[in-house]
Amino acid sequence: MLDKAAVDASLRNLFVGDALSMPVHWYYNPGDIVRQFGKLGVQAMQAAPTVHPSSIMSLHSTKTGGRRAIEDRGQSREVVGEVILKGKREFWGQQGVHYHHGMPAGENTLNAWCARELMSYLLKNDGYEVESWAQHYIDFMTSDPARHPDTYAESYHRGYFSNWSAGKNPLKCGAVTHDTPSMGALVTIAPLVVALHRNHTLPEVQRITRQHTALTHPDDGLMKVVDSYVDLLIKLFEQAGACDSAQLLPRVQTAILSTTHISISKLVQQPRGDAAVVGGRFSLACYIDDSWPSVCYLAAKYHTDPRKALTINTNLGGENAHRGAVLGTVVGAASQQVPEDLYGQLVHQKDLTELLKAFIARFVV
Repeated sequence: MLDKAAVDASLRNLFVGDALSMPVHWYYNPGDIVRQFGKLGVQAMQAAPTVHPSSIMSLHSTKTGGRRAIEDRGQSREVVGEVILKGKREFWGQQGVHYHHGMPAGENTLNAWCARELMSYLLKNDGYEVESWAQHYIDFMTSDPARHPDTYAESYHRGYFSNWSAGKNPLKCGAVTHDTPSMGALVTIAPLVVALHRNHTLPEVQRITRQHTALTHPDDGLMKVVDSYVDLLIKLFEQAGACDSAQLLPRVQTAILSTTHISISKLVQQPRGDAAVVGGRFSLACYIDDSWPSVCYLAAKYHTDPRKALTINTNLGGENAHRGAVLGTVVGAASQQVPEDLYGQLVHQKDLTELLKAFIARFVV
């Protein structure tokens, strides 16, 4: 049986962690966060700045996944603007444009919107089936006007819709690029785990979740992390009451083994500060071999205080939005707490609250 408080806090913190980091998403120099937002950095929901100091959005392909110079060869149709991201093509190809151009304080990025869409889909269909989810994903992403506010779509979205627009089977459109095994792949997993748990064993939940992930992120190494994440979430969801360190650390140690054999206890106890781990020991980039250990480290260290965990994650920079969404699910489930003022600053807080109430009522028994 799942604990309702754990599930509710986990899913609410998913959206908080994503939106809090949105204005400084992919800031690879944390000093730029201080320069734009003051010495304490981001402490509340903020709008996307007009200029992004380390944006390389202008280098990304608008025809497929990956970078323009590498991936565009042989591609003729524009995906950005014609297939997905309707009305957003003009913001691509320019220096310094923010990935989430024009988005207000408390708005979520596209991947978090996909998590929200997955919850709506699960409610409507009373469960999951990969073929029908693929069609729901296609309808959502290709809608005109767009049903989400984001300007940017990660490589996996662009690669998928490049293949789809070329006539490939929707179940075989997942594209392989240098960043296929990335943190963005995990953002939609938590709500799926909640919905599947009711009628499935752990191995079955892991199998279906791997199938769901492979639809857009076909990578065998990534699937080891998916299994670890699912196992960790279910253990946290099934526990009655909040976790203490003695309960959480062994679970996080098991989870981190899918990417590294480092001791999570030693990592948490190292004296040099969080940036020595997230940005030092592990890259700030999206690649799963670095971003998953970063989530595990921050969760192990700050699991009793979601606000602190998510604020520190934001101000470390890099792939902090999707890292923050996944971190939010773990620290929310572990602590059963939500920073209510931050949650209340979400643009779609009222609609999201109603969706979560209905979702939990349906799937948490």
